[in-house]
Formats: sequence, C-alpha cells, structure tokens
Amino acid sequence: MKTAEIKRRYLAHFEANGHTVVPSAPLPAISDPNLLFVNAGMVQFVPYFLGQQTPAYRRAVSVQKCLRTPDIDEVGKTSRHGTFFQMNGNFSFGDYFKAGAIPLAWELVTKPVAEGGYGLDPERIWPTVYLDDDEAFEIWRSVGVPVERIVRRGKKDNYWSMGIPGPAGPCSELFYDRGPEYGREGGPEIDEDRYMEFWNLVFMQYEIADVRSKEEFRIVDELPAKNIDTGMGLERMASILQGVDNLYEIDEVRPILDRAAELTGKRYGAHSGHVASESHPDDVRLRVVADHVRTALMLIGDGVTPSNEGRGYVLRRIMRRAIRAVRLLGWQERALPELLPVARDCMSPSYPELAQEFDRISQYAYTEEDAFLSTLRAGTTILDTAIAQTRSAGKPALSGEKAFQLHDTYGFPIDLTLEIAAEQGLQVDAAGFRRLMADQRNRAKADAQARKTGHTDVSAYRSVRDDGGEVEFTGYTELRRESRIRALLSGGATVGAAVEGETVELVLDTTPFYAEGGGQQPDQGLITVGAGQVEVFDVQQPVPGLIVHRAKVVRGEVRAGETGFAEIDVTRRRAISRSHTATHLVHQTMRNFLGESATQAGSLNAPGRLRFDFNTPAGVSPSVLHDVEQQVNEVLLADLEVNAFITTQEEARRIGAMALFGEKYGERVRVVEVGDYARELCGGTHVARSAQLGLVKILSEASVGSGVRRIEALVGMDAFGFLAREHLLVSRLAELFRVPGEQVADRVEQTVTQLRDAEKELEKLRAQLVLGGAAALAGQAKDVRGVAYVGTEAPEGAAGNDVRTLAQEIRGKIDPARPAVVAVAARSNGKASLVVAVNAAARGRGLAANDLVKAAFSGRGGGSPDVAQGGGLPAAEAPNLLLTVEKAIADA
Repeated sequence: MKTAEIKRRYLAHFEANGHTVVPSAPLPAISDPNLLFVNAGMVQFVPYFLGQQTPAYRRAVSVQKCLRTPDIDEVGKTSRHGTFFQMNGNFSFGDYFKAGAIPLAWELVTKPVAEGGYGLDPERIWPTVYLDDDEAFEIWRSVGVPVERIVRRGKKDNYWSMGIPGPAGPCSELFYDRGPEYGREGGPEIDEDRYMEFWNLVFMQYEIADVRSKEEFRIVDELPAKNIDTGMGLERMASILQGVDNLYEIDEVRPILDRAAELTGKRYGAHSGHVASESHPDDVRLRVVADHVRTALMLIGDGVTPSNEGRGYVLRRIMRRAIRAVRLLGWQERALPELLPVARDCMSPSYPELAQEFDRISQYAYTEEDAFLSTLRAGTTILDTAIAQTRSAGKPALSGEKAFQLHDTYGFPIDLTLEIAAEQGLQVDAAGFRRLMADQRNRAKADAQARKTGHTDVSAYRSVRDDGGEVEFTGYTELRRESRIRALLSGGATVGAAVEGETVELVLDTTPFYAEGGGQQPDQGLITVGAGQVEVFDVQQPVPGLIVHRAKVVRGEVRAGETGFAEIDVTRRRAISRSHTATHLVHQTMRNFLGESATQAGSLNAPGRLRFDFNTPAGVSPSVLHDVEQQVNEVLLADLEVNAFITTQEEARRIGAMALFGEKYGERVRVVEVGDYARELCGGTHVARSAQLGLVKILSEASVGSGVRRIEALVGMDAFGFLAREHLLVSRLAELFRVPGEQVADRVEQTVTQLRDAEKELEKLRAQLVLGGAAALAGQAKDVRGVAYVGTEAPEGAAGNDVRTLAQEIRGKIDPARPAVVAVAARSNGKASLVVAVNAAARGRGLAANDLVKAAFSGRGGGSPDVAQGGGLPAAEAPNLLLTVEKAIADA
C-alpha cells in the first residue's frame, strides 16, 4: 500500500467517526517561540491542550509534517533515524477518552483492506500500557487482544509529558511483530527491532510539575478535561504495509536512494538495526542523501530558504550534508538537479503543491548547491592546508581561531570542518570556535540593543513601565497632544530635571510619537513644557509597552511630573507614511509578478525613500521591475482608500491579509488595506489614499544574501526630484555626444566598448614587453648546485597572468634535460608577489614549486609541484623573495 494511500485511509477513517480534518501546519513552528520546526502532530493543538484557546471542534485528525534534527549525525547509520517524517494523529479535546480511542485505533489497523482499513493480522499486534493503567489494559482485552500480548511498561516507555510542567499522562503503544527473521520472541520488552512500534495513544489526564527526566516527575493533580493525543508514524506503517525493512525502502524514499546509487555507481544493501558507518560507509552516505534531499524539498516547499540563521541555517546544513555525501560517493557534478525531481515525484501524491511550486523550490535548491560547491572548493583547500600545518606542528586539534576564520571569512560551515577534520584523524577546538561565535553574536546583539536602549540599563526602563503601566500611542489619529511627563532618564537612571544643552529621555503618559518598529523610522518633533522645550530626535521602545523619547533640551528646563505639549514633525511623518504605504504596494505587486513565495524579508521606511527585501531565488529582470513600477503607479492613479482596522488573527487570515514570516502576532491584530489591492498585518502609519504617494520610482534591485533580493525606491517629491535630475543628465550627455536623448544609451555603450578594446590592445603590448626578454633571461641562468636558476623581477605593474606566463616562458627556453627553477617576483599596489616554475628534471631532483614558494612566504602560498605562487608581503621584499628561493635550492 502506497504511503499516500495510508494517509488517505487514516483521514477517511477518523473523519467518518466525527473528526474534523485539519491540514498540516507548515514545518516552521511560527506560533511557538520555543521551536524552530514542528516536531510532533500535537504541536499546532498545544493551545487547546493547555486551555489557552477554545477549539472550534471537539475531535480532530491530521497528518502533520514534522522535522527533528537532534540526532542528525545518526541519520543513515540506522534504519530508523531520519529528519523529516509524517505523524498521523487523532485528537479529542475533552470529548472521548480511552474507551473511545483504543477501539478506533484497533478498528483501523485490523479492518480488511477492502473495507478501508490496513488489514494487519490482529495476532501480530502487541499493545503496551503503563504499569498501573488497568483501565487501558481491560479495554485492550475487550477488543480481543489476549492478556499475554498486552505488556505493562514503566515511565520511560509509557508515560508522556511535554518535558515541562503541564498536561501529561500514561501512554498505550502498538507494536507489530515482523517475524522471527527480525529477532527474538517475547514481545517489545525483549526486542524492539522485531516488534516495531507504529502507534502511540497518549491519555492526558494529569498535570505534572518538577520535571527532571522521563522517569522523574511529580504529578500535581488530575485534570478535569481529559484529552487524547494519538499518533501513528506514517513511515513506520508504510514499512510494515509495504513489507520492507526500514524507512529508506518505503515508496517515498527508496527512489531517491536508488537514483543516488545510480549516479555514483554504488550499491545499496538493506541493513536492519544499527549499521556501523565503518562497515557500510557507502550505504550510510546513500541514506543521508535520500533523507536530506527529501527534507530539503519539504522545507523549501514550506517557505524556508537557505541562510546563516535559525531555520535557514538548518536547511543549509541539511543540503550541504547531502551534497557533500554525494561527492564523497564519487559524483562531482551538480547533484540536486538529478535528485530533487525524484523527491518531488515521491512526495507530490501526498502534497500536490510541491509539483505546483517546483520551479520556485528548485531555483532555491540549485542556487544553494552552486554556491556551496564554490565554497567547498575554496574552503577545502584552505582547510587541507590548515590540517597539514596543525599536524606538522604536532598539535592534536585544529584551532578554534582557524575554524572560525573558515566559517566567518569563507562561509565554510563548522559541521563540515568537524567532519573533514575527523576523517583526517584530527580534532577541532569546538569550544574555542563557539566562544568566538558567541563573542561575535554578543557584539551584534549589543549594537542592536544599543539602538533601542542607548546603552541604558533596561532595568530602569522596566521600573518606569511597572510603576506607571504601558504608554498609550495615539499617533494613528492625532499629530499633537497634551501629556504629562511621567519620567526623565539620563545615564541609566531616573532624574528630576534636565536643563538647556542636556540630552535626556522622556516618558509621557500618552504620545503621538511613533517608536521605530516594523521597518518604519521613528517620528521627530518638539515637546514644550512651560518655558522649556526639547527637540525629539529618536523614539524607541526599549521594553514592551514603554515608548521613550530621546531629546535634547533646546530651551529652558523640563521636570518630571510637569505637563507638556507633544507635537511631531508633520512633514517627516507624512513622508515616512508615504514610504510605508508604498512598501505595501511594492510587496503585493512583487507577489503578483513573482508568485506568493516573494515574501517580505525586511524593510526600511524613511522620509521619501524605501528599502524592501524579499525572498526569491534569482534576480528580477529589468522588464519585470519596469512592470512592477508601472503597476504600483497605476494603483496610485486609482486613488484607492487606505483603511486600517483591528480584528482577530483568524479573521485576518480569512480575508487574505499577509503576515510577515517569523513575526509573532497577538490574537488581536491590525490590518492595513489599500482598497482591494493590498491587505497586510501592520502596526505602522499610512496615508489616507493611494494618490497621496504621488509617484514611486524604483532605483535598483540587487542581492543581499542567498535567496534574498533588495529593492531601493523613492516616493513622492524625492521621486520627482530624481527624475528631474535624470532628465538634466540625459540632456547634457545628448549635447556632448551630439545625438537625440533616446540615442544616448547606444552612444555610451559604443564608447565603453571602444575603451575596452583599447585596454585589451594595451594589455597585449604590455604582455609582449614582459615576455620579450624571456630568451635572454634563460640564457643568463645561474648554476646553483647543478640547477639552472633564474631569479628576476617583472616590470612594475605587470598583471598576475603575465608574471605567471613569463615564468613558464623562461622555463621553456632552458634545455629540458637540465634541472631548472625559474622565480619571477613582481611589485603591484605596494605588495610583492612571486611565481615559481620548476621543470621535470628539477622535480626529479626533489624540488617542488609549491615547497619553494612556501619557503619564501613562511608556509603560505599554494599551487602544484610544477607551478606555484604566493603574495602579500611589502613590495620592498621582492628581491629577498628571489634570494630565499635560491637559498632553498642550495640547501636542498
């Protein structure tokens, strides 16, 4: 039975028994700050189990996509470990309990295939129950399971909790006897390889506290509302029903594995249980490829893109492990174009959107592979050199500094550094690497926090907020208002007053000033207090609910407790609001042209200009940018009403309001809509009608990271001013070239082409000048212990390729029967470089170009025994480099 059919039958069975079919949540666990990815079927229902929300149904059924990575290093080494998997689950929220859950499970697994069940032999099913769960034991007996096949087990195996204080309860698991060829008789207590667990019924009837481990916890009370959370491992059931040995052989995985084996010419043998990587390294790598390619497909399908942070880094690591595994198996070409379509064909029967979105998915995947192959080539060379240097120095571990340099400078991931070093029998100072990473991360956090807090201790802000409550923001409906100064802060402490010339932070009871957030820059303006006045230059929210005005006292004195008049800079606010509304329009229009995956990844809304970052795997063509700009400006001409309102998250989703991926929203959200054209969750300020934007002019589009592009644009008078300057520039160029304005671009292009051609001719002349003396230099070779040695400097400013060619040209002019070494030094941009060329006769004497270069550069430089090069020393060192090479030949 195919995996997609197993899924279909599961949903149909429970739907027929009164359960609402709930779609799988996306793999990114956006609603749970404690998780990167959904790792169990019950995750999306946690608020119902905890009583935080009331479900719209009493019974639910789902097939949930899940991802777990804690055991990623074990993937492939056993037949059970994988990263991506699917959890079939049925749930009851205070409706039925054990007496309902157990018969429902038993009916589905034992019902004949012709009647919609799985048709498992009831004589081969072994239920387990918690030690003292007599109720579950008796229910299993009542459905027909003999007592000798009902096994009581302890807390470690048959008691479930979230790992934190909260709902918990005993479990009842189902095991299938695969037969004597898989192990010993006696049930799951004896052999869990022969007896495979495929279903787990969790009866949440208690609340626990003081959780120390799976075996150590304290029950607080019995819960009044008893809930059911049951899960069937889809991959486990597929392996049983398809009569295969492990998850790598089911229909959703085996074709990927077979294609990887075909590409690499390796053979895959099925091995049950634990498989030592030393015994079957190719089997292990093939499994890693199959598992990780499928996982990458599912993650990108759910909107995750490769990056160096969070979920994106997990995806990047998984993809890079798969790509490297293929290369270790012998395949040196691009692998994902060969493997990802196979994964798509395996998974699209269950998830049709994978086929529909495959162009987008594959673009991200293939681009990431290309980037990684480039990184791998450069990083591996550097790492190999570092490993060799570490060994020659007699050190047991690669330094944390070198591992950090590989990661930070060359983008070489630490997990690959660890793997490659281990393969070479060397350890890595992982603790040192983590310390350097933490230092870098802390510096970044400190910089970001400084922007929010101005280096002030946040405890001072918390104290002000706790004393007076949250500050009310009124800036959506008013631009000025009277308000009391609740507190003044300076240097991390509250102060009573501030006088002219001092910089101070003010907290008002209510304020029309917008605090920086959501990509929108803060308001500026004035606060007048009697005869005193402060100029507000920044507004931040250092702790939730507290709006802080950073200002300079420009007149008189201000005191805490006084009443003042707050007035924002209206011109600035309106310019920023125009930019923010324009960002919404650009966002929606990019999605119109590039698809729903072109989601916002960041923004900046400043007076008269905007910056919009969005997810897309490749650059946007100029024609598409032109069409986007035109459509945005057509929306401006339509003069659509801009409306903002508060609603529930559920209602916002129903009406199609866009939410930013990774943002956490409360139950009540603010929606901003521009007519029927754009609708988005947003807390910023906006214009009243789209025509108030005046004009939007896109300036540029460029990459800011893997899979992330950036648009820069001008809005309103700034856009008009730009176009006016552009017109003057084109007019001036037309005058200089003596052509109409529409021909300026062609004439500029012709001129640039002519300049490039002239530069190429100059390069040829320079090369001829450099190479012209090769024969004469070869004839002046010095004899150094029987080796013909030529050491010379290239003309000042000679190109690197010319220097290398000169060394090879001189070597070619020397009798090949005579051992010869040619060293050519060059000076350029204040630095000295060196190229060494060695002929075959000299290599036969034990001389190697790369060794001679390293001797000149104290171990640095690289190349082959035939030709090598190095550089980076001050230009004045050029003569010494030649002398060092000569000495190295003499000492050889």
